Amino acid sequence: MAHIDYYFSTLSPYAYLAGTRLEDIAAHHGATINYKPLDIMALFARTGGTAPKDRHPSRQALRAQELPRQARKLGMPLTLQLAHWPTNAAPSSYAIIAAQNAGDGDLGALCHGILRAVWAENRNIAEDDVVRDCLQQAGFDPGLADSGLLSGAETYAANLEEAVAANVFGAPFYVVDTGQTFWGQDRLDDLDLHLSGKL
Repeated sequence: MAHIDYYFSTLSPYAYLAGTRLEDIAAHHGATINYKPLDIMALFARTGGTAPKDRHPSRQALRAQELPRQARKLGMPLTLQLAHWPTNAAPSSYAIIAAQNAGDGDLGALCHGILRAVWAENRNIAEDDVVRDCLQQAGFDPGLADSGLLSGAETYAANLEEAVAANVFGAPFYVVDTGQTFWGQDRLDDLDLHLSGKL
C-alpha cells in the first residue's frame, strides 16, 4: 500500500485548486495520506523561494492570469482580491492537525473547506468561528479548534522541518514513499499514473 505525505498551506491557491482529487486518487489506489500543513512563507525563506508580493511584476502578472484560468478549467470559483490577506494560517493548520489526530470526520473535506473559505468565500480563516464552521461541515467536533494548540504548534513546526528535509519547496507538494515527489495541483495526474505503475 502506497503512502503519501501531503505538504500544503491553508493559504495556497494551488492547494485550493487541487480540490479533493488527491483523496480520490488515494482511494482508487488504496493509498494512505498524511496531511502536513506548514508555514509556506517560512518554507520559501528556507528553500530559495519568494513570497508572492515580493516577486517580480512579470511573475505577479502571470499568476494573476494563471489562477483564474486554472479555476475556470476546473470549474471552481476563485476570488483574487481577498478581503483578508495576508492572514494567519496557524489556527486553521492547528485545527487540521487536531482533526487528523482525532480521526472522526473527513480530513480531505476539512482541508478543502478551509481552502474554499479563503479562495471562494472570501472568509478569514484566522477567525475561530470560521475554523469551527469548517470543522463541523467536515464532520468533526468544532471544539477541536480550541484543543491541542501546543501540540498543533509543535507539529506545524515539525512539518516545516520535515518538508525541508524531503526537498519540498512549494505547495501543494506530494511525497510518495517510493521516493517520487510531485509539485503542484497540475501534477496530480502524474501522481495517479505513478501509483498505477505507469510513470
